[in-house]
Amino acid sequence: MARTAHLVRRFLGSLRPGGPPGDEVLWVHAQLLPGERAIWDAMSGPDRRHSVAVARRVESQLGTPVDRPVLAAALLHDSGKSASRLRTPARVGVTLAAAVRGRERMAAGDGRAAQYLRHDDLGAGALERAGSDALTVAWTREHHRPRSTWTVPPDIADALHAADDD
Repeated sequence: MARTAHLVRRFLGSLRPGGPPGDEVLWVHAQLLPGERAIWDAMSGPDRRHSVAVARRVESQLGTPVDRPVLAAALLHDSGKSASRLRTPARVGVTLAAAVRGRERMAAGDGRAAQYLRHDDLGAGALERAGSDALTVAWTREHHRPRSTWTVPPDIADALHAADDD
């Protein structure tokens, strides 16, 4: 029940337009490499707000200073969602359909729904091309995979996972 309530709050919050406040944007830009900034700037407003919240929770959990690649991982872990160009209602529909029809089956296609479901791999590929650190790329690719397959150091992966409320 708590998970459902959390998802409802997340959904309702994602309907609010706009990104994070200007001071947070300046902070984010200071954490990211130029290619990463372009990727973050292309994310939707709700995705950018979520990423800042995740990064701030990671800072709180790990204490400051947090290594730049770890903050970049927190800020960019969902960056691949931009490739699909789906808005919140469509994302909800795709997520529900994948739960019924099977995520792997739906992700095997080449449409926007498949792109959304493969956002982890798409984001990791874009970050590799942008010159991101291996840790940032790995977490972006692995954040929805089983814990037993994570390659990011356990203390960092645990903090990133706990900070990400999706």
